[in-house]
Amino acid sequence: MTVRLNPYINFRNNAREALAFYHSIFGGELNLSTYAEGGMPHDPAEAQKIMHGQLDAANGMTLMAADAPASMPIPSESNISVSLSGDDEALLRGYWNGLAAGGQPIMPLEKAPWGDTFGMLVDKYGISWMVNIAGQQG
Repeated sequence: MTVRLNPYINFRNNAREALAFYHSIFGGELNLSTYAEGGMPHDPAEAQKIMHGQLDAANGMTLMAADAPASMPIPSESNISVSLSGDDEALLRGYWNGLAAGGQPIMPLEKAPWGDTFGMLVDKYGISWMVNIAGQQG
């Protein structure tokens, strides 16, 4: 297996809902495992929460997420953004529009000084995203 780097997002109680949202945007195959299925229900109230969720999109993107147990602290703020970039403008604008639904744009998706189209937003689950659409090379 080759090495890969991909986001792994911790949610408090809504990983299933968030992953379904991302699945509706990115497509692909979504696999979910609960704490009960993984044999790790520390707290019976958390047995049906997501221990591990993985979205594998057809274009090679992988996004993982879980519900952090109540006993595990998760930061309320992060200095990390998930970045989407490429030259398929229609695809990336579609991702932007999907992620922006119910979210908060930080910087609109528009032509940037470096020639690309760039935008930043926080989605409705509090996750920061950056989208960069490569400009035409002259």
